[in-house]
Amino acid sequence: MGFEEGSQNKNMPSVFIGHGNPMFVLNPNRWTESWSQFGLLIERPKAILSISAHWFKRSTMVTVATGSRLIYDFYGFPQELYEVQYPVEGSTWLTNRVLNLLSGYDIYAAEEWGIDHGTWTVLKHMYPAADIPVVQLSINYLLDIDQHIKIGEVLRDLRKEGVLILGSGNVVHNLRDARFELGFDDPFAYAVDFDLKVKELLDARDFGSLVDILSTKEGRLSAPTIEHYLPLLYVIGASGDQDELQTICEGYDAGSLSMRSLSFG
Repeated sequence: MGFEEGSQNKNMPSVFIGHGNPMFVLNPNRWTESWSQFGLLIERPKAILSISAHWFKRSTMVTVATGSRLIYDFYGFPQELYEVQYPVEGSTWLTNRVLNLLSGYDIYAAEEWGIDHGTWTVLKHMYPAADIPVVQLSINYLLDIDQHIKIGEVLRDLRKEGVLILGSGNVVHNLRDARFELGFDDPFAYAVDFDLKVKELLDARDFGSLVDILSTKEGRLSAPTIEHYLPLLYVIGASGDQDELQTICEGYDAGSLSMRSLSFG
């Protein structure tokens, strides 16, 4: 099911993208086409706040306007991927706004980070002109899991101010089991079971169980490390009771990666 034109309200949406393989930035496919369509059908954001699985640290940080350089945080890929450019600017206004909103979380501005591949490989398809300011927020792994939802709740008001909240990860992300020769839609049973259970809980707005499910057998297999799952919790925290939940795309890659992407708005 694709994102439906005309469904957005006056708030910018809160969005989770299953970003998958960084090579998708060079090899467009049905997932990236769905992201592109989504970017065309919603109102243009004033700025984007991205929570990427690939900035997983022991503190809460936000990038500064001068820290919007691209980070090629992967290895073993073709040289062409390291030459991709996405010359996006940061936003002093948004950085300061996030610092203020999250002052209770010992947050600070980090100049050493920029825009990692969890962000730019998605936005390259959604907003190829790189003309919307982007700020990244780190995921603090020292926090209790439910605190990530609470941070999303604190950030919710940004949506009224024209900010697109973007969580980038994967509902199912087990690289140990990944078999890229399988291609799309040949998933392992545990990946399907977990992905569909997450969908069921999202539809029911049972957000507490989206935390509890990580401790199940399927959860431990599907998210053996939780950094790719946590961006979803920020996105659901930033959602509102009146938001419509819509699926942007769904399916599987390499047997053990869920490409589920969704929007609250």
